Amino acid sequence: MSSTFKILYFATASSYTQKSEELLPGPLPLSKLFSVLEEKYPGIRKRVLGSCAVVINLEYVDLDEESSREIRVGDEVAIIPPVSSG
Repeated sequence: MSSTFKILYFATASSYTQKSEELLPGPLPLSKLFSVLEEKYPGIRKRVLGSCAVVINLEYVDLDEESSREIRVGDEVAIIPPVSSG
């Protein structure tokens, strides 16, 4: 097994990265996720990530309360922008 986790991008996150998914090296502390993405995609933190939800293995995570959580090899992380209906 490779030392990676999968990250899925939806809506504006997908548009910004021009990807629907990619593999990133793991493990990675959750607190470092946005920094890693900002390094790969300059400006994404301000334009996209500030309003997004983060899901790890189908479970929403609170970035402040769970900042010490580690994204493990084999995990699936989703970046989900807010959704509006009308």
